[in-house]
Amino acid sequence: MTASQSSCCSCSADANESPCSCSTGARQQKEIRTTDSIITFANRLDHFLARWGMNRMGHRVEPGLYRLVSSTAESPVFASANYTLSFDALRSALAGFNAYILVLDTKGINVWCAAGKGTFGTDELVSRIEKVGLTGIVTHRKIIVPQLGAPGISPHDVQRRSGFNVEYGPVLAKDLPAYLMNGKVTLEMRRVQFTLRDRIVLAPVELVHVALPTVIIAAVLWFLAGSVATLAALSAVIAGTILFPVLLPFIPTKDFSTKGLLLGGIVAIPFAAVFASVPTLPAWAKIIAAVTPLLIIPAVTAYLALNFTGSTTFTSRTGVKKEIFRYVHVMAFMATSGIILGIVLGVGRLMGVC
Repeated sequence: MTASQSSCCSCSADANESPCSCSTGARQQKEIRTTDSIITFANRLDHFLARWGMNRMGHRVEPGLYRLVSSTAESPVFASANYTLSFDALRSALAGFNAYILVLDTKGINVWCAAGKGTFGTDELVSRIEKVGLTGIVTHRKIIVPQLGAPGISPHDVQRRSGFNVEYGPVLAKDLPAYLMNGKVTLEMRRVQFTLRDRIVLAPVELVHVALPTVIIAAVLWFLAGSVATLAALSAVIAGTILFPVLLPFIPTKDFSTKGLLLGGIVAIPFAAVFASVPTLPAWAKIIAAVTPLLIIPAVTAYLALNFTGSTTFTSRTGVKKEIFRYVHVMAFMATSGIILGIVLGVGRLMGVC
């Protein structure tokens, strides 16, 4: 049974079953849903749609307590977000283990981002422990929190307010079986590895966000400036949404903005060369034609690259703020200047002076 098919447990006289209240009002607060570790086609379709940013805030499971397999009062309790990808990654990694999953209401946001926003936080964790009546369901007082949820959780406050001790699990859900069998998290399990696969899966949702304006701008440029200008616009977007995450560790600057400017500058060079070599243009027009892509393409690529700061392990919240205040006005100036020069060139062509 999947999360979307979950149901409330019924009260049982069996001493081995976890207790639940038989009063209607209490049961609404203390219901235990059931789930399993099977990832179905429907789950995979949901994951695909989430990766592509379709119905972005609709990929949720109900907050509450979920029983996995035949959980008992001694079974471990794992905290998770109510984002389907987070929940499914956790339950599938726990295949064959008896466990409880305490799903926090993170508004459909994954653990890491929700921890930064505060929805995967101390208050929600303590509140959810109380709402599900966790103290009456398990005999131990330990709750396992994903390591990436650490920024939102204060273990001391959780222990003081709920009586539960917080233990941080490994970074990746796939390491949970080894963690449970060995009873500890190794140094390797603590390391955040931002691999090529981790980076490239971020590209689709960023690409979808800019798809419509990109198509409109490309169509306009096709009629006003020709196929090369259209290709330049498409290249700027592809560089910022696909090439950038692929090449991120290899671009030799620290800030995402400067990485994007450098990558955009490299992409712009061939277009500048093509525009500067148009034989029918006078010298001043060739200069303008060459400078225009060198201003616009790096600015667009850098702006799109900056969007990845909230999705990677390369930056911090304060670092993102510094980048925004330091570089966004530079990007705006470059893009505006390039657009103005492009308009000047277009007007010149209409008037027959170039």
